[in-house]
Amino acid sequence: MAEILVLVDHVEGTPKKVSYELLTLARSLGEPSAVVLGKGASAAAEKVGAYGAEKIYVNEAPEIDGFLVAPKAAVLAQLVQDKSPAAVLIPSTGEGKEIAARLAVKTGSGLLTDAVAVTPELVAEQQIFGGSVAVQSKVQTGTPIITVRPNSTAPSEAAGAGTVEQVTATFSDADKAATVVDSVVEAAGGRPDLGEASIVVSGGRGVGNAENFSIVEALADSLGAAVGASRAATDAGWYPHQNQVGQTGRTVSPQLYVAVGISGAIQHRAGMQTSKTIVAINKDPEAPIFELADFGLVGDLFTVVPQLTEEIGKRKG
Repeated sequence: MAEILVLVDHVEGTPKKVSYELLTLARSLGEPSAVVLGKGASAAAEKVGAYGAEKIYVNEAPEIDGFLVAPKAAVLAQLVQDKSPAAVLIPSTGEGKEIAARLAVKTGSGLLTDAVAVTPELVAEQQIFGGSVAVQSKVQTGTPIITVRPNSTAPSEAAGAGTVEQVTATFSDADKAATVVDSVVEAAGGRPDLGEASIVVSGGRGVGNAENFSIVEALADSLGAAVGASRAATDAGWYPHQNQVGQTGRTVSPQLYVAVGISGAIQHRAGMQTSKTIVAINKDPEAPIFELADFGLVGDLFTVVPQLTEEIGKRKG
């Protein structure tokens, strides 16, 4: 079977869920090989074999963390040259897409971004115009480089050989042009990460202002959920942009998604429509979100949500 390289996104040895998703996807395309780079790579390598990685390429050179993304692209370019893989899969994050673009230039290859599915023929499906249109695209030049949106594939375990191979690469002066002078680790909050949470509660324009998001947060905390927001809410400054769910924000696919005061514009739906169960709370019975919801409640969120939060608290107690 053809080798499929998968760039593992990890935090000091702990792979993110999207890495397991891409390894699962790669198993349907060929023989998955994980590429783990930077500090903690050896620790991360011990975990990815459980998701089907047959080979695990590791490089912990100090340049990878000492400079911005260019050294990672350099390692991948060397692997593409040496291993001639059928494709390279990269998480469709801000960093991932920059790595992919640099890799495409270095290898003279075609690049597809924000795929939500990839067929065994390496045809990628992408959603455009806010998710209203699906297109199929295929790379015609070089090694297909495809970035895949998080939560597009359900991760599943399947033991792989997990053979670890230390790899090297030569870093040019251009690869070391932007030096990392400092890094700050954000304090971990009490809520799960939005992209990996099994329950997400999101607020939209109907919440009214930033202060009222405390209602959304209280419901989320009663459920042990992450907090999301619509683009309208983040653009208004009511909630941080990193919590935006939608075509131009985060893609989530939790077991339960609760939309509070969100009309359900197609831009937002593109980021959460694969959720297993969707509950919508909106005072407008004609809101488009009800077309997608499994359960809909027409009512004033300022009355409904506090009552719901209180009832959940009683049942938990």
